[in-house]
Amino acid sequence: MLKFKTKSPATLLLLMAFVMPLAFSTWAALINNFSKEAAEFTGKEIGILQSLREVPGFLAFTAVFLLAFIKEQRLAMLSLFLLAAGVLVTGFFPSVTGLYLTTVVMSIGFHYFETVNQSLTLQWIEKDRAAHFMGKVLSVKACASILVFLCTWFMFEFANVDYKTVYLTFGGISLLLVLYVWWVFPIFDAKVEQTTSLVFRKSYWLYYALVFLSGARRQIFMVFAGFLLVEKFDYSVASISLLFLANYVFNLLFAAKIGQVIGKVGERWALSFEYVGLIIVFLTYAVVENAQLAGALYIIDHFFFAFAIAMKTYIQKIARPQDMASTAAVSFTINHIAAVVLPAVLGLVWLYSNALVFVFGAFLALCSLCLSQLIPRIPAEGAETVWVVKRLARA
Repeated sequence: MLKFKTKSPATLLLLMAFVMPLAFSTWAALINNFSKEAAEFTGKEIGILQSLREVPGFLAFTAVFLLAFIKEQRLAMLSLFLLAAGVLVTGFFPSVTGLYLTTVVMSIGFHYFETVNQSLTLQWIEKDRAAHFMGKVLSVKACASILVFLCTWFMFEFANVDYKTVYLTFGGISLLLVLYVWWVFPIFDAKVEQTTSLVFRKSYWLYYALVFLSGARRQIFMVFAGFLLVEKFDYSVASISLLFLANYVFNLLFAAKIGQVIGKVGERWALSFEYVGLIIVFLTYAVVENAQLAGALYIIDHFFFAFAIAMKTYIQKIARPQDMASTAAVSFTINHIAAVVLPAVLGLVWLYSNALVFVFGAFLALCSLCLSQLIPRIPAEGAETVWVVKRLARA
């Protein structure tokens, strides 16, 4: 069991990990139903909205330039504040244009926070504890998300509240918690001065490729798996909230343990397991005709998210300490290159055949599986891929 001092960097990371889902999970739980009921969205509009949501992720590389003027910890707090504010006002703008604008505001905060938070985690947490700690972070995020989804389910099922009230409640609570954390915690010194310019290194190419495919594949789940449940199987807000609840209960119970397993078996095994599972899930999505099976697939799909910890520990092991902030910013931009375009394009494909969207997701998972086999058994700076390891062995 990990133990932390009251005001340690690790405690700050865990508290921020709790605040972020209070806002973002509210947005995610409601957006499909809210957009369809309030603004009459189809697959086209939801695809455009999700593409707009990913534009700030594509521009996440700009975060590294801001570090010349503001400390990473402060930037993380500012980003959380913007995320919460964007969620708070979403319910006041129930139109196509309104949802597009509030989504962009929320997304700027979300993506800048995730970029800086990853950098801080890789800097502050030792390599031998990182996988377990990241699993613990997922568990903390799950606690916050469970709170959101339980309350959302209750509010819609029994209290008969409207969307505006839910957005206002959790957005407001998140804002207050951000201010509290900002006030209570001191500024922690960085262990290594971070590069404040963009750094691309050829030795990180495998990580970049895996991140790119992950971003493209994740969008298919984030955008279209949930929309399939609403459009094809008529899932209600309460039903979607229960599915989210099941996902996060799993993370609460098992994410830290999965992190420990990744630390023991290594990144290549963990990622291979994830990608094989995703191939099966996406192909099943393409042919599913049963509402219960579709819901089960949604939960199974989410289960594999925890194994993505392995990508972060992989870059932590192979990257130079001073590159963490820049690499996090670059990786988020790479992750969102396909994400900016793919939802809108696949939204049009969706109008023709939703099965083709999921078959494409399976293809992306297959590509990731092939690339993951190039990760060495023990990744390290100077031993980034099996090709480098073999070349060193021959030398």
